[in-house]
This record gives sequence, C-alpha cells and structure tokens, in this order.
Amino acid sequence: MQDSGESRLIEQAQRGDKQALQLLLQTHYTFLVRYLVKITLQPHLAEDLAQETMLRCMEKIRLYNGKSKFSSWMMTIASRLFIDYTRKQKRERLLLEQEQAVRKLKWQGQQSGEAGTEIWEALASLDEEHRVSVILKHYYGYAYEEIGDILSIPAGTVKSRVHNGLRALRKELEA
Repeated sequence: MQDSGESRLIEQAQRGDKQALQLLLQTHYTFLVRYLVKITLQPHLAEDLAQETMLRCMEKIRLYNGKSKFSSWMMTIASRLFIDYTRKQKRERLLLEQEQAVRKLKWQGQQSGEAGTEIWEALASLDEEHRVSVILKHYYGYAYEEIGDILSIPAGTVKSRVHNGLRALRKELEA
C-alpha cells in the first residue's frame, strides 16, 4: 500500500528512529491539516487536532500494522479525536444550559415567593436518570410501574434510581 520509501521510513520509525518518524509525520502533516479543516470547518481547531494526532502517532507508531495506508491510519486517529472533542463540547454545553436553567428556575421561584428554591440546585446535581425518576415519583406521583413504562425500564430499576436519587438529594441538601 505504501511506496517502498515510505515503508522503509515506517519500519525505521517503529524501531525507534526519531528522524524517520519526524520525516514521516512531516510528509503527511499538510494532508492531515487539510482533512481536519474540512471536517471541523475551523482552521484553529484543525491545527490543534493535527498536533494531537501527531502526538498520538508518535506514541502509537509501533501499533501501525500496514493493513491500510499510513495516511488512512492518521486520518482514523484524527477522526476519533474530533469525535471525542465534539462529544466533550456537547456535554459541556448541556451542563452550561442546565446551570442557566437552574438559575432561572431559582430566580422565578424567588420572585413568586416559592419556598425551597435550593431544591432546584440539588436536583441539577443529579444525573439525568436519577433526576427524571425522582421527579416522576415524588413531584408527579407516578407509581414505580408507571414510571418504568414511561422510561421503558423495569420497575426495580426505577425503585433503585429513586432510592439512590433521594439519598444523593439528602446529602446535597444537608451540605
């Protein structure tokens, strides 16, 4: 799949030749950045991911098995790094949105004279599975079996989530 010169560089790099590894990575760097710019649509992010990809290639060069082109192997690493990055961004965005929603609910509760606005903060500290189960059980009054039907999970799982969620809420509210 590789030309003989690239194959020789790969073999040397896998044996620990740092100059061969450097030359191999330099050869593919521009190609890699162009690929990352196309998938990220953000040149600065593409550069950052390219640097991270290069580091991973340096760490894992011995794992390259030659079944695909070296550039394809690099693109696989880069693609996975980009997917991980987008997942992390989504999680961070969700947490920020939740924090903003809790602040809004607390403010609305304070404005309407509603007692117990600290409960919203405590609920926000629960993960989604526990929070939904606790709210369905104790705010809306559904039975465990009904909640199980709503969430498509066994009633026993609902009981466990409610129990653990309440325990976490108590701990949070005591603090």
